[in-house]
Amino acid sequence: MTMRAGIGAGQLPGAIPLAPKGRLAENVVHFVRVLRSTGLPVGPARTLAALEAVEAVGLSNRDDFRAALAAVLVSRHEHLPVFEQAFDLFWRNPKLLEKLIAALLPTVFGRSGEREPEPELPARIAQAMLPPVGLDRQQPEDDEVTLDAAFTMSPREVLQHRDFETMTAAELAAVRLMLRNLRLPLPELPVRRTTPSLRGHRIDLRATLRRSTGAAGTLSPLAWRRRQRRTPPLVVLCDISGSMDRYARMLLHFLHAITNDRDRVHVLLFGTRLTNVTRHLKHRDIDVALARVTTAVSDWAGGTRIGSCLEEFNRLWSRRLLGQNAVVLLISDGLEADAGEDLGRQTERLHKSCRRLIWLNPLLRYEGFEARPAGIKAMLPHVDDFLPVHNFDSLTALAAALERPQPRGRFRKPANATAH
Repeated sequence: MTMRAGIGAGQLPGAIPLAPKGRLAENVVHFVRVLRSTGLPVGPARTLAALEAVEAVGLSNRDDFRAALAAVLVSRHEHLPVFEQAFDLFWRNPKLLEKLIAALLPTVFGRSGEREPEPELPARIAQAMLPPVGLDRQQPEDDEVTLDAAFTMSPREVLQHRDFETMTAAELAAVRLMLRNLRLPLPELPVRRTTPSLRGHRIDLRATLRRSTGAAGTLSPLAWRRRQRRTPPLVVLCDISGSMDRYARMLLHFLHAITNDRDRVHVLLFGTRLTNVTRHLKHRDIDVALARVTTAVSDWAGGTRIGSCLEEFNRLWSRRLLGQNAVVLLISDGLEADAGEDLGRQTERLHKSCRRLIWLNPLLRYEGFEARPAGIKAMLPHVDDFLPVHNFDSLTALAAALERPQPRGRFRKPANATAH
C-alpha cells in the first residue's frame, strides 16, 4: 500500500506526506519488500529495526526519516543509490509534481546550451514497484492437463541456442541473468617471481646459508625455490558501432560479471574512439555500472574506425596492460569501410604484444561464412582463434577454448569459415 502524494495542512515543510494514522507500519513493511525485490539483503530483523528507527526520529523532517531508514536498511556503499531512488519513488517525493509541471513547460538552457543529465533508474526498481502478475489466474483443480515432454526442450536450452538479435525483451532479460553467472576459466601460468618450495628448479642460496650457520658444521639440506603460478591478465576490446549495437549491449552484462569475478581484467570499448570503462564496470550493481558506462561513452552505435582505435591502444595502453602473458579478446565484426594496410599492421602489433589473441565475430553465426570484407582479410592472419559470439552457447564455447592450451602461432579456424 503506497502512500499518497501531497502535503496536508499543519505539516512542516519537508515532512513526509503520510496516509491515515495506523497505516505507517504497513507502508514501511511494503517499502522493505520493494528493497528486497531489488536485491538488497533486508530481512525481518531489519524490518523491525526500520519501524523502531521511524518511531525514534518521528515524521517532522523528511531528511531525518530518510536517514533513519538508510541507517538500518543499507549495509553496503553500492546499495545506497538503489535505496535513494526507491525511496523517492515509493514515498512520493514532493518535488515530483514540480518535475511533472516542468516537463510541460518550454525547455530553457543555460549559456553553455547543455542540460544537466538526470540519473537513470535501474530497471529492477521499476519491476519491484509493479504488482505481481498472474496470482489470481489459477487453473481450476478439476481440469487435469497431461503433457508429453519427451521430445521437447526446456526454455533454458532454447535460449542457449537463440541468437541475441532475434530475442524478445523477455528472452533478453532471462539471458542477462544467465550471463551474470558465466565465468571465464583462465589457466594459471608460471611467472618470474619465485616462492620457497620443498622441490624446485633453483637453489635458494640465502635460505641454505641461514640453515648452515646453525648446523654447527654438519651438513644441512639445500633450500629450493620454484616459480609462482598466476592467472594472466585479460584485456577485452569490444566494438560498439552500429552493426554491433545489439550484441555489445548483451555482452556488457557478461563483461560486468567477469570484471567483478577476478582481478586484472580490463575492458575498453571502441567505435570511432577508444574508451576505458574498467572502473565503471567494477561497480557491483549492474544497473549503476551500465548507467556509468553509457555516460562515459559518447560514440555508441556510431561509425567504425578499428584501425585508428587499435593504433591508439597499441600506443597508449599496450605497455601497461599486456604484460605477464596477457590474453586479448577482440569482439568485432571487422566491418570497416576505410580498411587499409594500417589495420593489418596494428592487428599484427597487437598479436605480438600479447600471449594469445582471440577474435570473437558475430558474423560466424552464418553457415558458409566467407572472409571477403577488406577489414576481415587484413585482421584474420594475425589472430590465434576465430570464434563466433552471437548466443549463450558461443560464450560457453569461448570458456572451453580458454581452458584448452594452444601453442603460440597456431591459428584455429572454425569449420564454417572459408577464406577467399
